[in-house]
Amino acid sequence: MSISVRIDKGQNGLVGITIGGGPPLCPVVYIVQVFDNTPAQHNGQIEPGDEILSINGKPITGMTKTQIAKKIKAMPSPVNLEVKKLQVDPKEYKSLDIALKNIKHRVVEAMSQQTADALGLSRAILVNDDMIQKLQHLEKNTKAYQEMAKRIHGVLVVFKEQATLNREIGDIFAELAVHEVQPNASKAFTLVGESHRQFSKTGLEFVQEAKPLLSDMNTFLTKAIPDTRLTVKKYANVKFEYLSYCLKAKEMDDEEATYYAMHEPLYRVYTGNMEYRLTLRCRHISRGQFSMLRKSVSEKLQLLENKRIQDISFQLERFISAMEHCSRRCDVYHKGLDVFPIELDLNRGVFKSVSDRMHGWDTDSGLDGSAASSSDYHASLSAAASVMLDNGDGEQLAAEDGEDEESEGRIGDDASDAAESTSAPKTGDLLLQLD
Repeated sequence: MSISVRIDKGQNGLVGITIGGGPPLCPVVYIVQVFDNTPAQHNGQIEPGDEILSINGKPITGMTKTQIAKKIKAMPSPVNLEVKKLQVDPKEYKSLDIALKNIKHRVVEAMSQQTADALGLSRAILVNDDMIQKLQHLEKNTKAYQEMAKRIHGVLVVFKEQATLNREIGDIFAELAVHEVQPNASKAFTLVGESHRQFSKTGLEFVQEAKPLLSDMNTFLTKAIPDTRLTVKKYANVKFEYLSYCLKAKEMDDEEATYYAMHEPLYRVYTGNMEYRLTLRCRHISRGQFSMLRKSVSEKLQLLENKRIQDISFQLERFISAMEHCSRRCDVYHKGLDVFPIELDLNRGVFKSVSDRMHGWDTDSGLDGSAASSSDYHASLSAAASVMLDNGDGEQLAAEDGEDEESEGRIGDDASDAAESTSAPKTGDLLLQLD
């Protein structure tokens, strides 16, 4: 299929193409390369591998490529070219040779220049191609980011467990306050329980406030970086494919020069050099994909680097600020917990029943296995009954002995002599002071 292309010349009088083929070796003249930012590229209708049929309506049959180049340069603008488009699918032209060259470039890419030269391997190096190095730098920074996210997660877990523990302690003190018969002790237990519940609430609020921070970090680690890594991988694939076509075209150029120096014809050349033209077209397509992906990768890496630098300071500031707010609130609740020491009588209220269950007293038998009366049981309780906490004024709260003695008298007249001889200690004789 042939088309007519109109190209306006640039300021230097050129259209921005190079041509190849032509007599005496090749029967056709074709476009070898279209340069960037030139009238030919801006036109977008001609590509490497296309055959030139005429210039301004005049056939070029029998003209060499040098004559054609001079004619195009001498013509005024615009230049009308009639070209025969080369129909090619790059996927169908990926031969085994291109695949092997792709593998070679991947292997040689990791080598130093000295190692490649020592092994006799040629390295196709792209100028300023530092994308792989940037990705490696990003991977190193990612490890530090992962470690920071891991430690923040550990802190949040500890705060959540501590909040749960404070809530349980608060519930225990609230239950004690409900069953405690002494008003002052009940009020103190209520205040202690409420304070621990506030500790729990504040800790959970801190965890909820810090969760978005951890979520942002996980999004960066699990989505942004893998997406960039995948883009870089695609970029590397296109890059090595482009380098493979470049190397293939260079080898074919060297082959033509060798045959020309020996004055021998090369079959693919005098039959239209179709394989070389296909290579040129595939190289041109790969170069376009490579340039596009290179720009995309460069932008993504720059955005990730900026985000990492900004986020580290911002996220840490958020975390420390939330922790400071939590600490100040807990300190306020702690200062308001001015109830110690708490004064109470362990022979009354909830602690008496708890003490009974803990010691497991048995009214049917004594400690030595002999029969014991209820007086023994009551006397033993009286010995350990009166426990108080100093309230700071030096006063002591004791059990009322009168009620105990009255109840002891009502137990029965059949008490044993051992029980009668055992005098119960006064409640003021045995004191346990807890601060």
